[in-house]
Amino acid sequence: MINNASTLNNKRRIGIMGGTFDPIHFGHLLAAEESHRELELDEIIFIPTGQPPHKCKISSQEHRYDMTLLATAGIPYFSVSRMEIDRGKPSHTIDTLRELKAIMGNEVEFCFITGLDAMLSISSWKEYMELPHLCRLVTVTRPGYSPKNLHELPQQIREAIVFIEIPRFSLSSTNIRERISEGKGAKYLVPDAVEDYIRKCRLYLSHK
Repeated sequence: MINNASTLNNKRRIGIMGGTFDPIHFGHLLAAEESHRELELDEIIFIPTGQPPHKCKISSQEHRYDMTLLATAGIPYFSVSRMEIDRGKPSHTIDTLRELKAIMGNEVEFCFITGLDAMLSISSWKEYMELPHLCRLVTVTRPGYSPKNLHELPQQIREAIVFIEIPRFSLSSTNIRERISEGKGAKYLVPDAVEDYIRKCRLYLSHK
C-alpha cells in the first residue's frame, strides 16, 4: 500500500532534497514547496551532491552549491548543506541520512524528497533497503498520474513511499543545460539570481 501525507507521525519533520542541482530550477523549488505544505515540514534542507556515483560530467561542486544558495535565499524554511560536498568522496543517500540522524537524533522524522524516475531506480542505490528505517520516501508526481512499475519495488520500499502531487512542470536540468549551450537561455526556468550566475560564470556554453 502506498501511503499519503496523513500517515506521517507528529515528530519534527525535516525534508531532505538531494541532487546535483546542475542547475537548480523552478521544478526543484516547486517540489520542495509542495512537500513543505502538504507534509507540514518544519524545514527542507537542500544537499547538493558532492561526487555523485551515477553521474560523471557535472559542473564544479562550488558552482552548484552557490546556485542552490542563490535559489533558496530568503525562504526561511529552506536551507543548504555542504555535507556531501565536504565529505570528499562519492555521495550516497544512505550515508547522508545516517549522518543527519546521528546529528539530530530520533526525535526527527526525515522525508527524502525525490522524483518518480529516481524512485523507480532505487534498487541501484547503496543499501537501499535500509532507507525505510531512516526516512519516508517522498515521491513527487503530477496530479492524476498513476505510476507504473511500482509493484516491482520491494514491499518495504512501497510502504515507505508518500506521494505528493504537484502541477505538471516539465523541467529538467539536462534540458536547461542544452538550451543554454544552444544559446536559448534559461529565463523563466530558473530564478533570476541563478540565471545571472550562470551567465556571469559562463556555465553550460557549448565550448565548455
